[in-house]
Amino acid sequence: MHFPKYSAKKHPLFNCGNINCPICAKAYSQIRIKKRIVKENFSTDAVAPFIGRYGYPTVNVGILAPPEEEEESWLYDAPKYWAANNFQIPRIVDFRSSLINSRNKFNIRKRNGFLELNQEVSMASKPTDIDINLKNKPRFRINYDNLMAPTGPYAELKNAKLTENPKIHTKVQKAHYDTDLKANEALVYLYKNNFDENFLSRILSVGTLGIGKNRKLVPTRWSITSVDSQIGNYLVSRIKKYNQCNYSAFFGSYLGNNYLILCFPEVWSYELFETTAANPAYYMTDYEGYGGRKHYADNTAGGYYTVRLAVLEKLNEMKRQGSVLALRFITSDYTLPLGVWVTREAARNAMSSKRIEFSSKELMLEYARKLIRRKFNCDADIYLKQSNILKSIKGQSKLAQYI
Repeated sequence: MHFPKYSAKKHPLFNCGNINCPICAKAYSQIRIKKRIVKENFSTDAVAPFIGRYGYPTVNVGILAPPEEEEESWLYDAPKYWAANNFQIPRIVDFRSSLINSRNKFNIRKRNGFLELNQEVSMASKPTDIDINLKNKPRFRINYDNLMAPTGPYAELKNAKLTENPKIHTKVQKAHYDTDLKANEALVYLYKNNFDENFLSRILSVGTLGIGKNRKLVPTRWSITSVDSQIGNYLVSRIKKYNQCNYSAFFGSYLGNNYLILCFPEVWSYELFETTAANPAYYMTDYEGYGGRKHYADNTAGGYYTVRLAVLEKLNEMKRQGSVLALRFITSDYTLPLGVWVTREAARNAMSSKRIEFSSKELMLEYARKLIRRKFNCDADIYLKQSNILKSIKGQSKLAQYI
């Protein structure tokens, strides 16, 4: 299938001239998908599962699939690919709004034929051919969420049947059939074998991993953060064995999410500040010291764990540890919440940028102040003066002082 490249100049709907305009993106998707949703029974490609959270422990369990078979249906659920190829908001909204959520309500521990089918679909290496029978025509809507990628039309499922055998990787089969392997250990095993966090959150959500008697459905929102957190914890245990980094700064962005990440030659700790360029005096922040956190990062929520993962991946690659201060500046280009995959990929873009090293903390902080002033017209001291990491560094007594 040919996926159009959007242009504010070429497409008549984008008359405002802003390629990321939320009204234009939603209007175009609604027109396009309504033309395609014409029947209750269709053959398609099952792309991903969706597990709701409302009514927990009895929740909506669905399969996300386009209303017809597509040659490149995998693109509908490929956040890393979207970011690597700089896909913009309208194109991502178009992908997600085209996925029909065929669903029914189930208890999180209930086992049935539909759940088994959904598990096979989720573990497959590529979208699987499936026949869908719905009780009624899907109703169009686009749901936007700070944690999950947008979701589109939905309808109550009558029946679903696979029309081909899912192609499941042998390592995924190994993790699934090992009912003595803890879920976090299975996630790390698969992550080390190059399965990305989007795939891992899918298979975790449908209860395919963990000790057999403990397996259950996990709402998609929760599974996303759980994967980022568990993989991050694994990487923390690795980087704590390394020597300390140099004073280093990284800067990068994606879809209006800009990250300045400062690394200090100290033991591991991590802090995130989030603000908007429009109102920089208002911010949210969370922090963890060397021993980690005991509670969920309520202020910055799932974004805290995505940025932490991106930072830890780079430190592990460098074989260094450090205290890391991450500053997120959201600009007007980020017109719609698309999920925490955006913050993960934006932070990865930052950490893959050219590293700038400094001979002292003072020089690095001065660089940070100037960059933030130039790019966002903001006083960085709003955050620097409140930073737990900087307070800790300032208050620590170094052994070298006494030599």
